[in-house]
Amino acid sequence: MAAADTLDTLIQAVGALAAQGLSPATGGNFSLREDADHFLITASGRDKRALTTDDFIRAAVHAPLSTTAPTPSAEAALHQRLYRLDPTIGCVLHTHSVAATVLSRLAPTEALLFEGYEMQKAIRGHTTHEQGVALPIFENTQDIPALADRLAERWESAVLPHGFLVRGHGLYAWGASVAEARRHVEGWEFLMQCRLTERLLEGRA
Repeated sequence: MAAADTLDTLIQAVGALAAQGLSPATGGNFSLREDADHFLITASGRDKRALTTDDFIRAAVHAPLSTTAPTPSAEAALHQRLYRLDPTIGCVLHTHSVAATVLSRLAPTEALLFEGYEMQKAIRGHTTHEQGVALPIFENTQDIPALADRLAERWESAVLPHGFLVRGHGLYAWGASVAEARRHVEGWEFLMQCRLTERLLEGRA
C-alpha cells in the first residue's frame, strides 16, 4: 500500500467513481490493504456516494471472513484472495457499469481483447496501443469461494492484467495504490465503453 493511502483517500476515489455512474444502487465493493495481514472493505449495502470510515470493516487476509453484523460485502472473498495472491496489491475496486455488464454477457470467449486503443496504456505494463491486452472473464456464480478458487487457478497460469470481469456482473481492478487501482478502473471502463459504442454504431449490440 502506498504510504499516502488512507481510508479517506479510498473514500474520495470511490465517491468519484460513483459520481461517474460506476456504482449505482449501492452496488460494488471497495477495499484497501491495511498491512500484511489485514484489509478494510466496504460493509454490505452502503451507498458508495456517501461513504464514511464507519462504512468499512476490518478483515483478515489469511483467516476466515466474519459472518457477524455488520457483514462485509458478499464478494469480500475475492478481495481477500487477490491480497493473498499478490502482496504488492494495495487496493481492490469492484464496479458495476453498463458497459462491463453488457459486454461480458455478449462475449462468447473467456476474455475481451482490446487492440489499437491509446487508452490501453492506462494499464500497468502496457506501453503501446499496438500490443493487445485481454481482460479475462469469469462466469458468474453465487458461490464466491468457488469463484475465488477459479481466480487463483487462472492466476497460476498467467498473472492477470490488473483486472477481470465477472459475466453479467461487473469489473474488478486493482493496483499497488488507490490511485493506480482507480486508473485501472477508469482505463478498463473507457475501453469497454468504446467497444460498446462501436457495437451500437455497427448495429451489433
